[in-house]
Amino acid sequence: MTTVDQSPREALERFFGFKKFKGEQEAVIQNVLAGKNTFVIMPTGGGKSLCYQLPALMSEGTAIVVSPLIALMKNQVDALRGFGDDDGVAHFLNSSLSRTEAQKVKQDIRSGVTKILYVAPESLTKKENVEFLREINISFFAIDEAHCISEWGHDFRPEYRRLRTIFDEINRVPMIALTATATEKVQEDILKNLDIPGATTFKASFNRPNLMYEVRPKVNVAKEITKFIKQHKGKSGIIYCLSRKKVEEIAMTLNVNGIKALPYHAGMDAGQRIDHQDRFLMEDVDVIVATIAFGMGIDKPDVRFVIHHDIPKSLESYYQETGRGGRDGGEGICVAFYSYKDIEKLEKFLQGKPIAEQEIGKQLLADTVSYAETSMCRRRFLLHYFGEVLPGDNCGSCDNCLNPKEPFDAKDDLEIVLDAIKESKERHRGKFICDVLGGMETSEIKNYNGHKLQCYGIGREHDVHHWMGIIRQATVSGYLHKDIETYGNLSLTEEGKKFLKKPVTVMFIKERDYTEGDVDLDDEFSSGKGGGAADEKLMKMLQELRQEIAKKHKLPPYVIFQDPSLEEMTVRYPISIDDLTQVSGVGPGKAQKYGKPFIELIARYVEENDIEREDDVMVRSVMNKSSNKVHIIQNIDKRLPMESIAKSKGLTIDTLLTEMETIVMSGTKLDITYHLNEALEDDQQEEIMEYFRTAETDDLKTAHDEFGGDYTDEEIRFMRLKFMSEMAN
Repeated sequence: MTTVDQSPREALERFFGFKKFKGEQEAVIQNVLAGKNTFVIMPTGGGKSLCYQLPALMSEGTAIVVSPLIALMKNQVDALRGFGDDDGVAHFLNSSLSRTEAQKVKQDIRSGVTKILYVAPESLTKKENVEFLREINISFFAIDEAHCISEWGHDFRPEYRRLRTIFDEINRVPMIALTATATEKVQEDILKNLDIPGATTFKASFNRPNLMYEVRPKVNVAKEITKFIKQHKGKSGIIYCLSRKKVEEIAMTLNVNGIKALPYHAGMDAGQRIDHQDRFLMEDVDVIVATIAFGMGIDKPDVRFVIHHDIPKSLESYYQETGRGGRDGGEGICVAFYSYKDIEKLEKFLQGKPIAEQEIGKQLLADTVSYAETSMCRRRFLLHYFGEVLPGDNCGSCDNCLNPKEPFDAKDDLEIVLDAIKESKERHRGKFICDVLGGMETSEIKNYNGHKLQCYGIGREHDVHHWMGIIRQATVSGYLHKDIETYGNLSLTEEGKKFLKKPVTVMFIKERDYTEGDVDLDDEFSSGKGGGAADEKLMKMLQELRQEIAKKHKLPPYVIFQDPSLEEMTVRYPISIDDLTQVSGVGPGKAQKYGKPFIELIARYVEENDIEREDDVMVRSVMNKSSNKVHIIQNIDKRLPMESIAKSKGLTIDTLLTEMETIVMSGTKLDITYHLNEALEDDQQEEIMEYFRTAETDDLKTAHDEFGGDYTDEEIRFMRLKFMSEMAN
């Protein structure tokens, strides 16, 4: 490879204006310039891009950079053009270009102006592109996001598997592969698949000391996120959600609460996505709420927090996404909300995929669960996952180290676990061992005769959660080895064998329990179950007031406000009608009709008890509006059959009823008399109405039992809807 006559340091200052390299950048660049195959594992923010950009600018010919995302290519090309006078120095070749634009790119490359060409792996499969690349002088190939090659990587892309074959068709030139996240198994896969086993490997530490890691139980997530951001006012942050719907919901909630936020997901058109991304980079907005479609290659150094509304499907994903925080070395707070229900959802997504893919997916999820549920130092756990050892037991900047759980002598428990693994011939995963110790009767236990082992049921005094914690901590502490090739089978290390011969005191930490997670205020209301009052004294006063008003209007108390709404009032302390409409189950109509005495009572209570109603505590929720509200109201006004209204929107009658209940709860009246007159006789309607007038609860099952099955659930729901529409609004 011919290079321009200057040192990398001189070139660094000439092209980029920097005076010194970060970490091992200089050694990597020297290796590439020497024409050697190179493998770089460097965390996000470590300066990977410079490792191929500088040698490309210094070398004769054009470097071909394979990159998975069009948005990423555009960012990199724009940045490179900003360092020089000639826009032709960097180009990308992908499906977003017109034929004329693609011809201009090829012209610049032929004339020797272009030093770096970014291509999508799909573009390399096109015959015309392969033929064109054969004609030109290529300095080297660079494969960015190289973990995409491995099925064990968090973002496996089959087209990456074909790169070596395509490169051989073009020209056998040196290669540099780069990734920000790779376990030892993934690293092995990359080198093998690219056929560069002898590549010089540069591996930077995965430790990002400026990042603070925290996992919270998934309770009232929207409220918790809003409070967190208000406590970090004016700072840039990214919130990751699993679904597009949740992205839109959270972005809307933040905006209602005065936080500048924009959504970003693959369901939006390209122009809108680029606009939202640019507005975040230009700091027109503070927060981007996104699916994982956002963030690869986003060069914003001052992202101060990264929040995971849903736990990711692998620790590689988690590490890469959190790595977008604090790239300038400044503060980076990483908060993940965890509930095992999220893991169950992700497991469902794996169904229907090939068995091998399912097994890999399950193992990656199991590692994520271990990270989320562990009570040991999160940084130590994370680094161990990537094959790195963190000295000491306390990093001082994760929730487990800042608020440590109680340590205990795990000598006996560790001995039990190691004995069980040894007795079962070191052929099983952690869950099997836990089930054996707990004396469970699963199909796997029966298939492998786990119930015949001496250790079967020996650990019944503890639950599976406890034993999984012992296995987890034993693995990180070096007593056990988890084999990736066999999807997580456990075996004893030399240290483990030594311990079994002569057990000694070992201090482990009691595990955290997140089983109570996954409750949201809006979900509580819709299910009719409250989460308990935050202020019991105020709750009692509100219930007494409700009783008085109910007597005055000769109505059951639940018609005024249901318990979950009162409970939420003890959290939010609403002191105006506007505040009251932010409470779940209280629409503008109901707030106007019954709200005044409630807000007056709360205002007095707040003043007498010197309660601070700070803005960061008062979180406004986005009302659970019916997405088909206008359509439903208009068609009921036209007296159309319920079946027709449901069918026109692709709804079941059950879903239509839920939508109608939401409309009525928000304070809008619905006249469904025409439907009920066809379904029920007058005396039947009166019987059900009379029941709801005197009932203490509007619970459907209680009503069904009261009538002894004389009416269907659907008939009772329609009558309840009529009652609430007439009485509550």
